[in-house]
Amino acid sequence: MTIGDIPILTIVTFTPLIGALLVAFAPSRYARSLALAASLVAWVVSLLLLVGFDPDAPAGRPFQYVQSVPWIPLFGIQYKVGVDGLSLILVVLTTTLSWISILASFAPIKERIKEYMVSFLILEVGMIGVFVALDTFLFYIFWEVVLVPMYLIIGIWGGADRIYATIKFVLYTLVGSLLMLVAILAAAFAYQSATGSWTGAFDFELLRTASFDPTLQIFAFLAFFLAFAIKVPMFPFHTWLPDAHVQAPTAGSVILAAVMLKLGAYGFIRFALPLFPAAAHAFGPAIIVLSLIAIIYGAVVALVQPDLKKLVAYSSVSHMGFVTLGIFVFNEQGMDGAILQMVNHGLITGALLLLVGVIYERTHDRTIAKMGGVATAMPLYAVALGFFVFASGGLPGLSGFVGEFLVLVGAFEYSPAVAAVATLCMILAAGYLLWMFQRIAFGELSDFLKGLGHHLTDMTPTEILTLGPLAALTVVFGLFPGLILDLIKGSVALVLADAGRQDSVALAPQTVVILIALPILYVVGRLIWVARIDLSGGGGSGAADPDAAHAAPSAEGAS
Repeated sequence: MTIGDIPILTIVTFTPLIGALLVAFAPSRYARSLALAASLVAWVVSLLLLVGFDPDAPAGRPFQYVQSVPWIPLFGIQYKVGVDGLSLILVVLTTTLSWISILASFAPIKERIKEYMVSFLILEVGMIGVFVALDTFLFYIFWEVVLVPMYLIIGIWGGADRIYATIKFVLYTLVGSLLMLVAILAAAFAYQSATGSWTGAFDFELLRTASFDPTLQIFAFLAFFLAFAIKVPMFPFHTWLPDAHVQAPTAGSVILAAVMLKLGAYGFIRFALPLFPAAAHAFGPAIIVLSLIAIIYGAVVALVQPDLKKLVAYSSVSHMGFVTLGIFVFNEQGMDGAILQMVNHGLITGALLLLVGVIYERTHDRTIAKMGGVATAMPLYAVALGFFVFASGGLPGLSGFVGEFLVLVGAFEYSPAVAAVATLCMILAAGYLLWMFQRIAFGELSDFLKGLGHHLTDMTPTEILTLGPLAALTVVFGLFPGLILDLIKGSVALVLADAGRQDSVALAPQTVVILIALPILYVVGRLIWVARIDLSGGGGSGAADPDAAHAAPSAEGAS
């Protein structure tokens, strides 16, 4: 018997659900250990996927470990799961960060521990399910499953403004999701109309070979785009992210940035490009413009953030702009770089948010100006922060460099002007990251930190354990990016082949004008709104944080 002979994807997907049931019915004192054990089992099983995966499988068999069971036969809906190199690496990223996040929650979460662990494990089920689903309806179900536990994690264990942040997060995500469901149903009806049968109407492997009507492609792609762009998040759909990051507990922020943002990018690569290639090419230039705006805008706003966690949140907007840029230049280097950037951002930004949680647990504050001289009292912390700051800034030899470099190579092949604009972010990223590190780590110990006395201790063994694997992978993937590139080469070739099988749909000039004008009008409107708040005396920090001018500063609550 081989690994492929057992339903291993079902096991890795639903192991956290079994753990959630055990946590729910076990005494509260066992909640932490059971949740950690369940997440570790899922992680080990996901590593077995790597052992049995064949990166050189023939192009006619792109997905491995496939399991298909009829679910709603009347409409051709199946429980169908499988992985290629792209989804496999994201599954392993998810299981790795899940056990790390659960371990990091042991000390901060002190209330409703059982409910928290159940929510976290169900969240893991949804995230893994998104990456393995090969039925579009099943994909939508897992996509929506992710929403509920994250809503609870932010809304119950979040900071003072958690309700505002949670409702904003749910409304943004739900609007995009419902439109995506309409597009999934429209594609299924079109397939049924063309074939005369519902068999395969939701089967991704069959749908990717279909040629949908150009008009359907345009509207379906826009629906998928909205759902995925909100989740990435792309400019101008990013405004929910800083609030959700700041209000979420540390582990919630880690999963939000390191995995949940990747759901949107994965959706573009897996579904939007192969299913609607003509529309993808038509809207590609507009998406590239939005990606460049996100890269620059996120970096500039991060540069002026007084809150450490919000700085990391806006840096995510900038870094994920590189991902969407790499996807929509439609070449191998760009796609390779986008996928590498997804993985590297998950490792590095997840570690930075863990480090934000470390300092917050001791100070109950995240104001950068108050943290001066922390290296004096917490040398290990300063070393760890410096390491991941340089990794995030793209230091050669660490994983953050390779992904951005390949995206820039792909962007240059597409257009030297696009690559030149994107390169500007490298300078801005070094600016906001190094300036933040200099203000926190160096100089004399601030009066605020001095006042904490013996409470200001260096990192504990548990905190070091959560960061150790991320640091090791950051070095390994920086020195040996081929470990990932060899794994995803088949996926990249398949996606680019699917995306290139149809020419671009011709868009009316007025449509192009509207697409370009909408984000510009949005920015102008936001600036006018912020200016009115400042003039009325209602937003002292509005200029620094235009996306949360009316949200009061808050700290992690219920922990």
